[in-house]
Amino acid sequence: MTDVQDDQQVADLLERVGGPADAGEDLEAVRLERKQRLACGLRTLGRLGFAEGVPGHVTVRDPEFPHHFWVNPFGLSFKLMTVSDLIRVDQDGNVVEGDAPLNQAAFAIHSEIHAARPDVVAAAHCHSMYGKSFAAMAKPIRMLTQDSTMFYNDVALHADGGGAVVVDTEGGAGLARSLGDKKAVIHQNHGLITVGESVDSAVWWFIALDRACQSQLIAEAAGEPVEISDELAAEGFKLQGHELAGWFQFQPFWQELNAWEPEFLQ
Repeated sequence: MTDVQDDQQVADLLERVGGPADAGEDLEAVRLERKQRLACGLRTLGRLGFAEGVPGHVTVRDPEFPHHFWVNPFGLSFKLMTVSDLIRVDQDGNVVEGDAPLNQAAFAIHSEIHAARPDVVAAAHCHSMYGKSFAAMAKPIRMLTQDSTMFYNDVALHADGGGAVVVDTEGGAGLARSLGDKKAVIHQNHGLITVGESVDSAVWWFIALDRACQSQLIAEAAGEPVEISDELAAEGFKLQGHELAGWFQFQPFWQELNAWEPEFLQ
Protein backbone atom coordinates (compact mmCIF):
# COMPACT_ATOMS: atom_id res chain seq x y z
CA MET A 1 0.00 0.00 0.00
CA THR A 2 1.59 3.27 -1.04
CA ASP A 3 1.12 6.42 0.96
CA VAL A 4 -1.77 8.45 -0.47
CA GLN A 5 -1.22 12.15 0.26
CA ASP A 6 -2.96 13.89 -2.64
CA ASP A 7 -6.65 14.62 -2.00
CA GLN A 8 -7.59 13.71 -5.57
CA GLN A 9 -5.78 10.40 -5.28
CA VAL A 10 -7.76 9.64 -2.14
CA ALA A 11 -11.04 10.56 -3.82
CA ASP A 12 -10.23 8.45 -6.87
CA LEU A 13 -9.25 5.50 -4.70
CA LEU A 14 -12.45 5.60 -2.66
CA GLU A 15 -14.56 5.91 -5.81
CA ARG A 16 -12.90 2.86 -7.39
CA VAL A 17 -13.32 0.57 -4.39
CA GLY A 18 -16.62 1.89 -3.06
CA GLY A 19 -15.58 3.84 0.01
CA PRO A 20 -17.38 4.16 3.33
CA ALA A 21 -20.68 6.01 3.53
CA ASP A 22 -20.40 9.79 3.61
CA ALA A 23 -21.37 11.20 6.99
CA GLY A 24 -23.55 13.71 5.16
CA GLU A 25 -25.77 11.02 3.68
CA ASP A 26 -29.16 9.97 5.02
CA LEU A 27 -28.67 8.45 8.47
CA GLU A 28 -30.45 5.25 7.50
CA ALA A 29 -28.07 4.79 4.58
CA VAL A 30 -25.04 5.32 6.82
CA ARG A 31 -26.46 2.97 9.45
CA LEU A 32 -27.09 0.23 6.88
CA GLU A 33 -23.60 0.65 5.45
CA ARG A 34 -22.04 0.28 8.90
CA LYS A 35 -24.16 -2.76 9.74
CA GLN A 36 -23.28 -4.43 6.44
CA ARG A 37 -19.59 -3.86 7.08
CA LEU A 38 -19.99 -5.18 10.62
CA ALA A 39 -21.65 -8.39 9.45
CA CYS A 40 -18.91 -8.79 6.85
CA GLY A 41 -16.18 -8.15 9.41
CA LEU A 42 -17.60 -10.73 11.79
CA ARG A 43 -17.93 -13.38 9.08
CA THR A 44 -14.39 -12.62 7.92
CA LEU A 45 -12.98 -13.10 11.41
CA GLY A 46 -14.91 -16.35 11.66
CA ARG A 47 -13.63 -17.61 8.32
CA LEU A 48 -10.06 -16.83 9.37
CA GLY A 49 -10.42 -18.87 12.56
CA PHE A 50 -10.36 -15.98 15.03
CA ALA A 51 -13.73 -16.80 16.59
CA GLU A 52 -13.56 -19.48 19.27
CA GLY A 53 -16.74 -20.53 21.06
CA VAL A 54 -18.83 -17.56 22.22
CA PRO A 55 -16.15 -14.98 23.18
CA GLY A 56 -15.35 -12.13 20.83
CA HIS A 57 -17.18 -9.04 19.69
CA VAL A 58 -16.97 -6.28 17.10
CA THR A 59 -18.88 -3.03 17.47
CA VAL A 60 -19.73 -0.06 15.30
CA ARG A 61 -21.06 3.29 16.53
CA ASP A 62 -24.57 4.23 15.44
CA PRO A 63 -24.51 7.39 13.25
CA GLU A 64 -27.70 8.87 14.75
CA PHE A 65 -27.14 7.91 18.39
CA PRO A 66 -23.37 8.24 18.91
CA HIS A 67 -23.53 6.77 22.42
CA HIS A 68 -25.13 3.60 21.05
CA PHE A 69 -23.34 0.84 19.18
CA TRP A 70 -24.22 -2.17 17.06
CA VAL A 71 -22.70 -5.51 18.05
CA ASN A 72 -22.98 -9.22 17.36
CA PRO A 73 -25.47 -11.02 19.65
CA PHE A 74 -24.13 -13.36 22.30
CA GLY A 75 -23.79 -16.98 21.21
CA LEU A 76 -24.30 -16.63 17.45
CA SER A 77 -21.52 -17.92 15.20
CA PHE A 78 -19.44 -15.24 13.52
CA LYS A 79 -19.54 -17.34 10.34
CA LEU A 80 -23.34 -17.12 10.13
CA MET A 81 -23.79 -13.43 10.98
CA THR A 82 -26.22 -11.35 8.95
CA VAL A 83 -27.21 -7.68 9.10
CA SER A 84 -30.58 -8.57 10.65
CA ASP A 85 -28.90 -10.49 13.48
CA LEU A 86 -27.09 -7.42 14.86
CA ILE A 87 -28.33 -5.70 18.00
CA ARG A 88 -28.10 -2.05 19.09
CA VAL A 89 -27.04 -1.28 22.65
CA ASP A 90 -27.32 2.01 24.54
CA GLN A 91 -24.87 3.60 26.98
CA ASP A 92 -26.45 1.75 29.91
CA GLY A 93 -26.12 -1.69 28.36
CA ASN A 94 -29.75 -2.04 27.30
CA VAL A 95 -30.58 -3.74 24.01
CA VAL A 96 -32.73 -1.11 22.31
CA GLU A 97 -32.99 -2.74 18.90
CA GLY A 98 -33.03 -6.48 18.28
CA ASP A 99 -34.19 -9.31 20.50
CA ALA A 100 -31.01 -11.32 21.12
CA PRO A 101 -28.87 -11.33 24.28
CA LEU A 102 -25.82 -9.11 24.76
CA ASN A 103 -22.37 -10.35 25.76
CA GLN A 104 -21.67 -8.36 28.95
CA ALA A 105 -17.95 -8.30 28.19
CA ALA A 106 -18.77 -6.63 24.88
CA PHE A 107 -20.58 -3.84 26.71
CA ALA A 108 -17.95 -3.49 29.44
CA ILE A 109 -15.08 -3.14 26.99
CA HIS A 110 -16.60 -1.41 23.97
CA SER A 111 -18.82 1.09 25.77
CA GLU A 112 -15.81 2.54 27.58
CA ILE A 113 -13.65 2.64 24.45
CA HIS A 114 -16.37 4.34 22.41
CA ALA A 115 -16.97 6.83 25.24
CA ALA A 116 -13.29 7.68 25.64
CA ARG A 117 -12.53 7.91 21.92
CA PRO A 118 -15.09 9.90 19.87
CA ASP A 119 -12.94 9.25 16.80
CA VAL A 120 -13.42 5.49 17.12
CA VAL A 121 -16.27 4.24 14.94
CA ALA A 122 -15.52 0.53 15.40
CA ALA A 123 -13.64 -1.78 17.75
CA ALA A 124 -12.72 -5.46 17.42
CA HIS A 125 -11.77 -8.15 19.93
CA CYS A 126 -11.48 -11.93 19.60
CA HIS A 127 -9.72 -14.68 21.54
CA SER A 128 -7.41 -15.47 18.64
CA MET A 129 -4.78 -18.13 19.29
CA TYR A 130 -1.68 -16.05 18.55
CA GLY A 131 -3.05 -12.87 20.06
CA LYS A 132 -3.89 -14.44 23.41
CA SER A 133 -0.66 -16.46 23.43
CA PHE A 134 1.39 -13.34 22.77
CA ALA A 135 -0.57 -11.44 25.42
CA ALA A 136 0.64 -13.93 28.02
CA MET A 137 4.16 -12.55 27.53
CA ALA A 138 3.18 -9.00 28.57
CA LYS A 139 5.65 -7.51 26.12
CA PRO A 140 5.44 -5.19 23.09
CA ILE A 141 5.32 -5.97 19.40
CA ARG A 142 8.80 -5.80 17.88
CA MET A 143 9.49 -4.44 14.42
CA LEU A 144 10.56 -7.74 12.87
CA THR A 145 8.75 -7.69 9.52
CA GLN A 146 7.67 -5.11 6.99
CA ASP A 147 4.05 -5.78 7.94
CA SER A 148 4.63 -5.19 11.65
CA THR A 149 5.71 -1.60 10.96
CA MET A 150 2.05 -0.59 10.51
CA PHE A 151 1.96 -0.82 14.32
CA TYR A 152 5.14 1.16 15.03
CA ASN A 153 4.60 3.04 18.32
CA ASP A 154 0.86 2.44 17.92
CA VAL A 155 0.13 -0.54 20.21
CA ALA A 156 -0.41 -0.16 23.96
CA LEU A 157 0.02 -2.77 26.70
CA HIS A 158 -2.53 -3.18 29.49
CA ALA A 159 -1.30 -5.34 32.37
CA ASP A 160 -4.01 -4.71 35.00
CA GLY A 161 -6.39 -7.58 35.67
CA GLY A 162 -4.62 -9.90 33.28
CA GLY A 163 -6.60 -13.08 32.78
CA ALA A 164 -9.79 -11.83 34.45
CA VAL A 165 -12.95 -11.73 32.36
CA VAL A 166 -13.86 -8.08 31.80
CA VAL A 167 -17.53 -7.85 32.77
CA ASP A 168 -17.73 -4.41 34.41
CA THR A 169 -17.19 -0.92 33.06
CA GLU A 170 -14.36 -0.25 35.50
CA GLY A 171 -12.28 -2.92 33.76
CA GLY A 172 -13.29 -1.55 30.39
CA ALA A 173 -12.33 1.97 31.45
CA GLY A 174 -8.87 0.74 32.38
CA LEU A 175 -8.44 -0.77 28.95
CA ALA A 176 -9.61 2.47 27.35
CA ARG A 177 -7.09 4.47 29.38
CA SER A 178 -4.26 2.16 28.36
CA LEU A 179 -5.33 2.31 24.72
CA GLY A 180 -5.04 6.10 24.80
CA ASP A 181 -4.82 7.47 21.27
CA LYS A 182 -3.38 4.28 19.75
CA LYS A 183 -5.14 1.88 17.40
CA ALA A 184 -4.53 -1.29 19.41
CA VAL A 185 -3.98 -2.57 22.92
CA ILE A 186 -2.61 -5.90 24.11
CA HIS A 187 -4.40 -6.99 27.29
CA GLN A 188 -2.10 -9.22 29.33
CA ASN A 189 -3.29 -12.86 29.47
CA HIS A 190 -6.38 -11.95 27.45
CA GLY A 191 -5.73 -10.86 23.89
CA LEU A 192 -5.93 -8.03 21.38
CA ILE A 193 -8.31 -5.11 20.93
CA THR A 194 -8.14 -2.87 17.87
CA VAL A 195 -10.02 0.28 16.87
CA GLY A 196 -10.60 2.30 13.73
CA GLU A 197 -12.65 4.99 12.06
CA SER A 198 -14.48 2.22 10.20
CA VAL A 199 -15.31 -1.44 10.75
CA ASP A 200 -13.01 -2.20 7.84
CA SER A 201 -9.92 -0.71 9.43
CA ALA A 202 -10.67 -2.02 12.94
CA VAL A 203 -11.04 -5.58 11.64
CA TRP A 204 -7.99 -5.31 9.39
CA TRP A 205 -5.85 -4.03 12.27
CA PHE A 206 -6.98 -7.03 14.32
CA ILE A 207 -6.09 -9.50 11.56
CA ALA A 208 -2.73 -7.85 10.92
CA LEU A 209 -1.83 -7.54 14.61
CA ASP A 210 -2.60 -11.20 15.25
CA ARG A 211 -0.35 -12.11 12.32
CA ALA A 212 2.38 -9.87 13.72
CA CYS A 213 2.09 -11.71 17.04
CA GLN A 214 2.34 -15.03 15.22
CA SER A 215 5.39 -13.89 13.27
CA GLN A 216 7.16 -12.68 16.40
CA LEU A 217 6.43 -15.86 18.34
CA ILE A 218 7.83 -17.99 15.49
CA ALA A 219 10.89 -15.79 14.93
CA GLU A 220 11.81 -15.62 18.60
CA ALA A 221 11.34 -19.38 19.00
CA ALA A 222 13.74 -19.97 16.10
CA GLY A 223 16.50 -17.67 17.36
CA GLU A 224 17.25 -14.00 17.87
CA PRO A 225 15.61 -12.05 15.02
CA VAL A 226 17.06 -8.86 13.56
CA GLU A 227 14.88 -5.81 14.23
CA ILE A 228 14.01 -3.15 11.67
CA SER A 229 15.58 0.22 12.45
CA ASP A 230 13.45 2.99 13.94
CA GLU A 231 13.94 5.04 10.79
CA LEU A 232 12.64 2.32 8.50
CA ALA A 233 9.88 1.34 10.91
CA ALA A 234 8.68 4.94 10.97
CA GLU A 235 8.67 5.00 7.18
CA GLY A 236 6.72 1.74 7.09
CA PHE A 237 4.17 3.17 9.50
CA LYS A 238 3.78 6.27 7.35
CA LEU A 239 3.03 4.08 4.32
CA GLN A 240 0.70 1.49 5.83
CA GLY A 241 -0.27 2.49 9.36
CA HIS A 242 -2.80 5.23 8.56
CA GLU A 243 -6.58 4.91 8.55
CA LEU A 244 -7.09 4.81 4.80
CA ALA A 245 -4.51 2.03 4.44
CA GLY A 246 -6.31 -0.01 7.09
CA TRP A 247 -9.67 0.54 5.41
CA PHE A 248 -8.28 -0.34 1.98
CA GLN A 249 -6.60 -3.55 3.13
CA PHE A 250 -10.00 -4.92 4.17
CA GLN A 251 -11.61 -4.47 0.75
CA PRO A 252 -10.60 -7.88 -0.69
CA PHE A 253 -12.49 -9.53 2.20
CA TRP A 254 -15.55 -7.40 1.41
CA GLN A 255 -15.31 -8.38 -2.26
CA GLU A 256 -14.93 -12.07 -1.46
CA LEU A 257 -17.88 -12.20 0.92
CA ASN A 258 -20.16 -10.36 -1.51
CA ALA A 259 -19.24 -12.95 -4.16
CA TRP A 260 -19.36 -16.08 -2.01
CA GLU A 261 -21.83 -15.39 0.84
CA PRO A 262 -24.11 -12.50 -0.19
CA GLU A 263 -26.74 -13.65 2.31
CA PHE A 264 -24.81 -11.77 5.01
CA LEU A 265 -26.45 -8.58 3.66
CA GLN A 266 -29.93 -9.75 4.67
